[in-house]
Amino acid sequence: MDNRELWEKSVKFHGHECGGLTIGYKAALYAMELLNIDFSEDEDVVCVTENDACGVDAIQAILGCSVGKGNLLFHMRGKQAFSFYNRKTGKSVRLVLRPTPDMEREEKFKYLQEREPRELFDVKEAKIVLPERARIFKSIVCDCCGETASENYIRLSDGKYLCLDCYSSYDRFSV
Repeated sequence: MDNRELWEKSVKFHGHECGGLTIGYKAALYAMELLNIDFSEDEDVVCVTENDACGVDAIQAILGCSVGKGNLLFHMRGKQAFSFYNRKTGKSVRLVLRPTPDMEREEKFKYLQEREPRELFDVKEAKIVLPERARIFKSIVCDCCGETASENYIRLSDGKYLCLDCYSSYDRFSV
């Protein structure tokens, strides 16, 4: 796909054009260039995003990173920053949006659209260690509510398997 088609794919996925979507779109394009990646059918491309804003939708649409596949992770810091990993090569990069001029919404959209990714982002070393591939866990029925939960979210209490909603943690040090 060419860049225009990738933009249209992002807009279709997100629902509308906006500056925030443009940020993720430009970050995805830059990551593709820097790490020699494209759409990830599996978990070979990983994105750790530091926000939950519009741009994340472009990354999902263009690079195939998703929560369900386990290759889109959130490290919430409120920053327009994205760490990308190429599992095949072991290379990674953290892209951080540079400060943008203070302008009206339409002007900012135009500004972001007209810039090359290298003009918008600082390229830094990825700080977060590449997470392991997603695991598949057994399902366990909660002995209290009867609902099924992934075994990594089950707690043992008085010999019973309890989901996190039914489990009461014990902590004498909380105030």
